[in-house]
Amino acid sequence: MRIPIFTDDAGWHGEQLKQAFAIHGVEAVFVSLQDCAIDLSGNQPHIYIPEVDELPKAAFVRSVAGGTLQQITTRLNILHILKMLGVSVYNDGRAIERTVDKAMTSFLLHQAGIATPLTWVCESRQQAHAIIKNDLKINQQMVIKPLFGSQGQGVRLLDTQSALPLPMDDFVDGVFYLQAFIEAPHDYRVFVVNGHAVAAMRRSGADWLHNVAQGAQCTTSDESDVMSLAVQATKALDIAYCGVDIIRDSKGKLWVLEVNSIPAWRGLQGVSSVNIAQILADDFLRLAQ
Repeated sequence: MRIPIFTDDAGWHGEQLKQAFAIHGVEAVFVSLQDCAIDLSGNQPHIYIPEVDELPKAAFVRSVAGGTLQQITTRLNILHILKMLGVSVYNDGRAIERTVDKAMTSFLLHQAGIATPLTWVCESRQQAHAIIKNDLKINQQMVIKPLFGSQGQGVRLLDTQSALPLPMDDFVDGVFYLQAFIEAPHDYRVFVVNGHAVAAMRRSGADWLHNVAQGAQCTTSDESDVMSLAVQATKALDIAYCGVDIIRDSKGKLWVLEVNSIPAWRGLQGVSSVNIAQILADDFLRLAQ
């Protein structure tokens, strides 16, 4: 059995998955969604996937490269069409759309009654200034984030003296995603697979950001309330596997910050006794049967 792993940079994570699939006698090949094509010229729709001669039973999504709106739409359409053709896509296009867009993630968490920071999303610079002015009467600081982004890139604190990024800033790109700032000495990353929290870590950064990519120190964590909240968030977003970022405020209340449908786990694997790639491969093949 040969299955594609959709990625633009196999790297450490891809090799871990390839080894995990090999244990089951499954050959994984790395394929970029950019190199695939939708073929509607015949009687039956067909998705061309390099190195895969026929429609696979399943496909694993490790990354969806950024690009223009048309390029991203085409790449997601490939995932949608594969699922409609009976291919098990892990995670599928809908799950990726719900989570790569932070605004939709925040909405769905709010709808499910899961504690997540107060959030505002707008395109108007004037509206953004008014939101900041009103909220800073209550909160000391706010956070602005890219709508699409990861690893803490482009995330910054705002106060009454801060200037907003220009609308066409590479990170903001014309949309202001604002959240109330919750201060904490550390946060948590919980890895959830098939509705089970399989591994978790506590991340402590040198400043208020606690991303591994920003140099945070990681230690294993088994706090049951944190892991339970992560599972609730996963169910709210209807996703097969993900990384859930959670923070505990000064009063002990837990808040879900983000849900990542294409999570990295190298830092988490370094402090975890379970083989995360193997858990993913096992669950993927279970769904593909």
